[in-house]
Amino acid sequence: MSDLYNVSSSPHVRAKDNSSRIMLYVILALLPTTAFGIWNFGYKALILILVTIASCVASEWLFEKIVHKKSTVNDYSAVVTGLLLALNLPATLPWWEAVIGGVFAIVIVKMMFGGLGQNFMNPALGARCFLLIAFAADMTNFVIDDYTGATPLAAMRNGEAVNTMDMLIGKTAGTIGETSVIAILIGAIILILLGVIDLRIPGTYIVTFVLFLIIFSGHGFDADYITAQLCGGGLMLGAFFMATDYVTSPITPLGKILFGVCLGVLTGLFRLFGANAEGVSFAIILSNCLVPMIEKITIPKSFGWVKEGK
Repeated sequence: MSDLYNVSSSPHVRAKDNSSRIMLYVILALLPTTAFGIWNFGYKALILILVTIASCVASEWLFEKIVHKKSTVNDYSAVVTGLLLALNLPATLPWWEAVIGGVFAIVIVKMMFGGLGQNFMNPALGARCFLLIAFAADMTNFVIDDYTGATPLAAMRNGEAVNTMDMLIGKTAGTIGETSVIAILIGAIILILLGVIDLRIPGTYIVTFVLFLIIFSGHGFDADYITAQLCGGGLMLGAFFMATDYVTSPITPLGKILFGVCLGVLTGLFRLFGANAEGVSFAIILSNCLVPMIEKITIPKSFGWVKEGK
């Protein structure tokens, strides 16, 4: 009889998707944004993307070699981290600073906390925030080729008019991956159709942010202003590709909604009242730190209970 059973530890649910397959899906979904960034900013963007991905993969391989751990570079998570980091960088950034960012993302944010599944914040955004602090001038320099002015968000903060159609298409200054909302949404649709993400986090994030703008921006329900805020900066890229990171976002349905509310409120606070016109990166990593508490209060209670004896 014992030959009929195969006793093993959990989990017992089988699925066709694993980490490497999901990472490949994310890379596929990022291709439209990546291709547009290279077309928009030229060879400098391509070099930065390749250098950042290479630095992330090499950092993970070398770290695991030093500590005698099995190599995990074939799960493609380091590739995704490098690609996301590159898309959050200006094309004018010196390549060696991008390498530092890649090393920081993998070694400090990811591997020091145990590797994939253990990091408490999104590695790409953690590295971006580190670079913003360490190399502020280079990280806010968006002067390249045809784009010599301030970013749309900075222009709006100074009271200048912006072209929302250019922001939608991507004909504007910004980081490599944040300019074209159309390209980002194409990738988001791919992720949704493949079942990699759902709309709980990005949907709640966007709706909360819009409500925050209506209440506190002083513009009321100004469609042009709201559209410009949604299309400007890294909100769309962050909402669909980084806020939805499995490791650093809640697993419970209600937790995802609360997480999206936190993202929307923090982004609104940073953009309207902060010193910087952006704020998405800091909003996401701060919300990442709240995930344990969000999950603690949203984990469903067990069915039934037993009163303990005296």
